Amino acid sequence: MPDLRPTAPYDALLIVSFGGPERPEEVVPFLQNVTRGRDIPQERLVEVGQHYFGFAGKSPINDINRSLIRALEADFVGIGLDLPIYWGNRNSDPFLSEAVSKMIADGVSRAICFVTSAYSSYSSCRQYREDLFEASTGLPITLDRLRQHFNHPTFIDLYTEYTAAAIAEVGPNPEVVFVTHSIPTPMNEASGGPGCGLYLRQHHDAADEVASRLGLSDWTLAFCSRSGLPQHPWLEPDINDHLEDLAGGGATDVVLVPIGFVADHMEVIYDLDVEAKATAQRLGLRFARAASPNADSRYAAMIRELVLERAAAERGETPTRRSVGLLGAKADTCAIDCCVNPRSNRAVIS
Repeated sequence: MPDLRPTAPYDALLIVSFGGPERPEEVVPFLQNVTRGRDIPQERLVEVGQHYFGFAGKSPINDINRSLIRALEADFVGIGLDLPIYWGNRNSDPFLSEAVSKMIADGVSRAICFVTSAYSSYSSCRQYREDLFEASTGLPITLDRLRQHFNHPTFIDLYTEYTAAAIAEVGPNPEVVFVTHSIPTPMNEASGGPGCGLYLRQHHDAADEVASRLGLSDWTLAFCSRSGLPQHPWLEPDINDHLEDLAGGGATDVVLVPIGFVADHMEVIYDLDVEAKATAQRLGLRFARAASPNADSRYAAMIRELVLERAAAERGETPTRRSVGLLGAKADTCAIDCCVNPRSNRAVIS
């Protein structure tokens, strides 16, 4: 008899996140996990560690994920959806390997994975798929990954609402700056395939959708959280340098929109709320920062929609794949040369 559950063939949902320390003694091991195999200057690690110690050694990301899971559970109950939810991090407890072991012990044989990153690049997509492969290879479980959601209507609706609220804080006609995580320029060029540059294209597409809905004729994109060697090219401008330029050009009000992030983790609460805000205050700029989706119930409903969409596709149906903007809905699976690993040839799921 066929499985008539709307989530079939999936037995569970796995929330896959970056992770973060929750107490001071976890900061250094966490940063060592994050930077293993990368050429990150020691002084940069020391600097980033101080960011965490300034918040009592705790990143907000794990608490946000706990809240998101509660929102998802409530959403599932609200529509009578019976799908257990698990959670695993790449760089901190609970680790992906622990989540996979728990799923297997509970009888899960196939799970769909929601990665808490909305865009395409090695660090924001393929590296998660590598780690998921490593955590599950040789084990009696199959893991699939949901498509990127940078241009899902709900994601754009939320950022439109959050941006409008931030604009209202500073008054009409501020400089609106969309902000995302900087990455090495070769990583951007490889995102989506050789020479594709999909990471930047996706951000421009998402920002343009939000700006169009708000009637903004002018906006800019800036970057935060650079961590590479100074001689290596990364995406620019840095948000602090960009604020200097805006002030020099006569700007008086600025709104930062963390369009590249799905939650208020350290790159937002330190790089923007502390560092960029201090730069703006020094320059005499009135400052506001738009919210992130975090555990918004509408964001949880979007995840549920993506789960049901992918489940239907796996059953051979033709579900509606909602998206806005110019790039269309991202494919469920990636080409073999999509967002290639610049340092090694690790196997990936999907």
